[in-house]
Amino acid sequence: MVTPSILLCLSLLAISLSFTESQSFIGVNYGQVADNLPPPEATAKLLQSTTIGKIRIFGTDPGIIRALGNSGVGIVIGVGNGDIPSLASDPSAATQWVSANVLPYYPVSNITLITVGNEVLTSGDQGLISQLVPAIRNVQSAISSASLGGKIKVSTVHSMAVLTQSDPPSSGLFNPVLQDTLKQLLAFQRDNNSPLTINPYPFFAYQSDPRPETLAFCLFQPNSGRVDSGNGKLYTNMFDAQIDAIHSALNAMGFPDIEIVVAETGWPSGGDSNEVGPSVENAKAYNGNLIAHLRSLVGTPLMPGKSVETYIFALYDEDLKPGPGSERAYGLFKTDLSMSYDVGLAKSSQQSPTTATGWCIPKAGVSDAQLLNNLNYACSQGIDCRPIQPGGACFEPNTVASHAAFAMNLYYQSFGRNIWNCDFSQSAMLTSQNPSYNACIYPGGST
Repeated sequence: MVTPSILLCLSLLAISLSFTESQSFIGVNYGQVADNLPPPEATAKLLQSTTIGKIRIFGTDPGIIRALGNSGVGIVIGVGNGDIPSLASDPSAATQWVSANVLPYYPVSNITLITVGNEVLTSGDQGLISQLVPAIRNVQSAISSASLGGKIKVSTVHSMAVLTQSDPPSSGLFNPVLQDTLKQLLAFQRDNNSPLTINPYPFFAYQSDPRPETLAFCLFQPNSGRVDSGNGKLYTNMFDAQIDAIHSALNAMGFPDIEIVVAETGWPSGGDSNEVGPSVENAKAYNGNLIAHLRSLVGTPLMPGKSVETYIFALYDEDLKPGPGSERAYGLFKTDLSMSYDVGLAKSSQQSPTTATGWCIPKAGVSDAQLLNNLNYACSQGIDCRPIQPGGACFEPNTVASHAAFAMNLYYQSFGRNIWNCDFSQSAMLTSQNPSYNACIYPGGST
């Protein structure tokens, strides 16, 4: 039987990640289609009270960019679709855009990414599609000329409709109609280390297939999962399936190493009476479980061991947005700065016990491979795994399941008993039954 000392095979990078540092991949979208938003300065203070590491705005609002100065929060700014033609046709227009919207604020305001256009490739506007890559190139040239190349990346945002095939995830393919533009775009992104940014919304997947088992799959809740017929990998949530479909499409195009960033994902807390899925309960489940999944660093079946940088939609409800009621109900926070519902983003919640008490153990039926990942991860985070090494009180029974159970519980107890610390990619659960045996003591129980 392999012992934990041999199992600790995570990379040095993963081992060195602290819990606090792991929040850097959780961002939020700051939409402004509203007439009741708090001042940017108040929003900046709100963000600093949370573990949100990055924020995406859909334009270049100077008040917001300034307010976030010296906050450490990474900022994504956007070029509107309407500005693409001028940026594509005139390099000096791109230089002027960077001079007006980046240089006055950087580096005091930590601008990290410029998104040129939003969902252009699936807009149906062939003229705009043909101008997208030239506009991106010109903005990149302006950034490089300002000696900011490599510090500020340039990309564009896609809807999931850029795929013509996504199920199973291993079969993911981009729309062949877009192939020429995509090849140019992806070559640019490879050459400039720029991410592909995508907007996956499991909410819409559930609306098109409103069965209870689909809802559980979309909300990261316990479900039987779906096996990818192409490679046999098990998926337990829609988010991972959508991200891996994009990854497969990149592989098929010959660009396997381009980073994927989730520019938008979320779930509405309300909607019209004829809409399927919007509710506070579902929004809290999706966003809370998504955050827990990202914090677990388990990754996706095709990209294990890391979390995709993800921007949740949205910071506030936007009362002026058109469309169904759900469009105006994505906010994590109310405009009076109180939480719409708690998904564990407040810094104070990192130290506070949750209402859940007891012991963290593996769910029944979890594979040894998953338990091995859990064991490796938990023991890499600074907890004392000596009791499950040879001669330790918990070494026997010498099985992956037994050793993982001890390590998972110790990890949960050691990091504040937050619910997301007993997640492990939905492979763990809390129990009120003390799993201690003989001289092997599992710390925990009621506070």
